[in-house]
Amino acid sequence: ISAKTGLNVESVLDAIVDHIPPPLGEHGETSVDGDSSGDLRALVFDSWFDAYRGVVSLVAIIGGRLQKGDTIMSAHLGKKYEVNEVGFLHPDEVPLSTGLSTGQVGYITCNMKDSMESILGDTFYHVGKPVPPIQKLQAMKPMIYSGVYPMDASEFPKLEESIKRLTLNDRSVSVQKESSAALGLGFRLGFLGSLHNDVFRQRLEDEYNAEVIITRPFVPLKLVSKDGEEKTIQSALEFPDLFDIRQMKMEIFEPLIKATINVPDNYLGVVMELLRANRCTTLDYSYLSTSSSASLSNTDLLQIISTLPLSSIVTTFHSTLKSLTSGFASFDYEEAGWETSDLGRLEILVNGRKVDELTSVCHKLEAEREGKRWTERMRKMVDRQQYEVVIQAAFRGKIVSKERLAAMRKDVTLGVGGGHYDRKAKVLNKQKEGKKRLKRIGNVDISAESFHKILSTQN
Repeated sequence: ISAKTGLNVESVLDAIVDHIPPPLGEHGETSVDGDSSGDLRALVFDSWFDAYRGVVSLVAIIGGRLQKGDTIMSAHLGKKYEVNEVGFLHPDEVPLSTGLSTGQVGYITCNMKDSMESILGDTFYHVGKPVPPIQKLQAMKPMIYSGVYPMDASEFPKLEESIKRLTLNDRSVSVQKESSAALGLGFRLGFLGSLHNDVFRQRLEDEYNAEVIITRPFVPLKLVSKDGEEKTIQSALEFPDLFDIRQMKMEIFEPLIKATINVPDNYLGVVMELLRANRCTTLDYSYLSTSSSASLSNTDLLQIISTLPLSSIVTTFHSTLKSLTSGFASFDYEEAGWETSDLGRLEILVNGRKVDELTSVCHKLEAEREGKRWTERMRKMVDRQQYEVVIQAAFRGKIVSKERLAAMRKDVTLGVGGGHYDRKAKVLNKQKEGKKRLKRIGNVDISAESFHKILSTQN
């Protein structure tokens, strides 16, 4: 078969007609002739936003007929719409005066102006003639959450519109507005995984030229109190203090995954070290087959199965695995329930003031390593001041890492001539007192560009 030359293309089309059954009507009859009997049942399977016409929806007519001027209702939202245009794609939009009948697929436009109202899998029917939904819609639960903020605060309306249009055909993304003292207005978005997060960010930048700051991904946690009450934590700032956890006798649960890694056996050691460094609880491996590839001669293929926390793979795990195995490893995972964990809140302090945007939750065993990594990164990114800047990482109120950013120095003794040393000492002491006063009243201003550098290098 060749699409370029047309070889055997007609045979494929004939085979499709012969072997694929035609669509069925309302009562199970075949509808190849466009039978429009029965009530309207239209399934929405795609949509996009047009600046002049509003939301354009692609529908498959399961039963009945849909024409321009009809008044339809959404089975999921219960809202009424008047159909303004009906047509099919050929490949451009071709309006149809006769409308769409059973078995046909096409597009419709109606007075739908809000992109959030177009839900994939929804059912449209004529007003006054309700029908059961073709599909039962179930809300997807996000696996990770990230904050999205514009680089420039004035770009917030543009970012809001861009997110609305992207979520039009990706209903699995949850959107919630939030604000930050340093980054301004933004959104808290829920994603199905780290890859989903990366793809959404890339589409924002490529399709809408959006310059955004993405905060560190956060995996939802469960807090279970002594009386059995459950609470889901979706942000590190919602995580309670150690005193509250002990007073309420709470248990902290984090989601686990069952990871499957296929890798040549000569990389077994480095992969096992990587898994242990990411708090794997179970580890097992078995031989699958002997590789026949020339580049992997005399090596066997292993399958490693391990259980580890979901939070350990949302940032650098996959790229590190590929790097350690020279790209030969394949990685897949599935949900594996919840498990209690000794987690705590890791806070970044700049001259004693907490930076909420950099607050995270980590395990007790990883607190010192994570704190050291963040303080070293902050030391490189924060601008020097006229006074010394102290950057600290605190886990459960205890300082686990500390870095100092030296003050900018000016040679105040340059204009002091000869004479006794006390003349220079007097000027130096005056400068020293001035820096102490600045440190007491001064604020370290971390710009949006600095946050972008700090958070963009987290992976």
